[in-house]
Amino acid sequence: MPPQGKLENGGRAAPLRTCVGCRVRTVKSELLRLVVVEGEIVPDQRGRLQGRGAYVHPTLGCLELAERRRVFPRSFRVAGPLDMAGLRASLAGLDVE
Repeated sequence: MPPQGKLENGGRAAPLRTCVGCRVRTVKSELLRLVVVEGEIVPDQRGRLQGRGAYVHPTLGCLELAERRRVFPRSFRVAGPLDMAGLRASLAGLDVE
């Protein structure tokens, strides 16, 4: 049995994260990290931006589910509305496969 909080990934342990949209726990590399920069939610492709992060599957379905559940102010620990227009456009571009 792998250590709790990690999955075996080609012989190496990989950290787990939970998608804030669908609440499925999966390997960190399959999720997109989001952070708040000046009141706007932006994707953190490289995982290097400062601040609290929230993870979501890179699909519009999980993003819309998270938005409906109003998880972003809680996840980022900020008050007030957050702009998601750039994030939505970015994910729309990723969904076209």
